[in-house]
Amino acid sequence: MIAIELSPCITTSKVEESRDYYVNYFGAEITFDCGWYVNLRLGKASSTLQFMAPQPGQPLCNPAGLIYNFHVADVDAEYESLTSRGLKAVMPLEDHPWGDRGFAVLDPNGIVLYVYSEREPNEEFKPYYKT
Repeated sequence: MIAIELSPCITTSKVEESRDYYVNYFGAEITFDCGWYVNLRLGKASSTLQFMAPQPGQPLCNPAGLIYNFHVADVDAEYESLTSRGLKAVMPLEDHPWGDRGFAVLDPNGIVLYVYSEREPNEEFKPYYKT
């Protein structure tokens, strides 16, 4: 797999507090914020950090609530490659209205690995994009 970028997503009930902390103390730029999910860009590099409130039906997370997001060019090819080698998806490959197509698998430590490609977001989510 050749990831375009890799970013951590922390599942927490303190999304707003986490957003404000990184914006106020580390100069993070908000690139997406719909309330329950926030994407922050840190510095001039493509480094990003996400915070997400627990969602109904969300795959089980490790106790720290950590998810690693793998942004790839062709999520369908990655899904086929990983599942054909025996990995079972804990979240099916599907399009999401916020602007991606993705699936999730678990690593041996119980960390959710979310693999996705970007898509055009539905109209309801477009206002949440800040840049």
